[in-house]
Amino acid sequence: MGIDISVIIPAYNEEQNVIPLYKELTQVLVSLNRSYEIIFIDDASTDTTYQKIDNLRASDPLLKVIKFRKNFGQSAAMKAGFDHAQGKIIITLDADLQNDPHDIPQMIEKLEQEKIDVVCGWRFDRKDPFFKKIFSRYANRFRAFLTGETIHDSGCTLRIYKQDAVKDIELYGELHRYIPALLLWMGYKVGELKTNHRERASGKSKYNWKRIMKGFLDLLVISFWQKYSARPMHIFGGTGLIIGGIGFIIALYLGLSRLIFGMGLTERPLFIVSLVLLVVGIQFIALGIIADILVRIYYKQTGKQSYLIEK
Repeated sequence: MGIDISVIIPAYNEEQNVIPLYKELTQVLVSLNRSYEIIFIDDASTDTTYQKIDNLRASDPLLKVIKFRKNFGQSAAMKAGFDHAQGKIIITLDADLQNDPHDIPQMIEKLEQEKIDVVCGWRFDRKDPFFKKIFSRYANRFRAFLTGETIHDSGCTLRIYKQDAVKDIELYGELHRYIPALLLWMGYKVGELKTNHRERASGKSKYNWKRIMKGFLDLLVISFWQKYSARPMHIFGGTGLIIGGIGFIIALYLGLSRLIFGMGLTERPLFIVSLVLLVVGIQFIALGIIADILVRIYYKQTGKQSYLIEK
């Protein structure tokens, strides 16, 4: 028959929250009258998080726990969960109790009734510090500008997926927050639903400047990958043509000045600028050709295609 629902919960140093979350989540899942499994991924916690989850597992055959050897981050934890989940519907949420498990039935209903592939939680009334809320607001706008994604809250971990949508997705760095953008690029249908967000009762937030910086860099990668992954020559070659073209125009101007007015070239700084621009332009075009070749090799060796078939 298989499993209907898999719940994936990354956890790092959440010893005070995992047991209350497990109890609340179990009540919600039982009320759905569907087969389910719960998968905790312990990201090498330094407190008793793993021990508490493992104690729960001893009395609940529907609970699984994956323990990392070292701290790999939330994206790696999500990927491990996706790889081991057996459910037709996959749910992700944080272990800090700020996501409300009681939103899950509504989100599943939206997923099935509207026949979409992903439902993202929207923390409409966030219970976070002021700075975090303001930064996230502008970060979401910047992300939407780069990726074209219209989801209001890309940072909300509470999401419902159809299994096919995340079966082969690649996650690393801080890419977990950009999963909706990745799936939209791949042609999946993404929706959202306003969800309840609760204040953190215990434990410490993992949100810091390092994650912000890594997330920004990963956003640039996502934006590039969406637009140019199939043909990197379009950006590298285009940039090379623009830079080289400017260098050529300057060189042409200097050449005509030399022929018509007898002006010297070597003593003029503009001559050096034109040469540099021409060389850089040629290098960008060459880089585009190499990148195109690498993409072709990647698809050939991995057996992956540059498309996805829906039916």
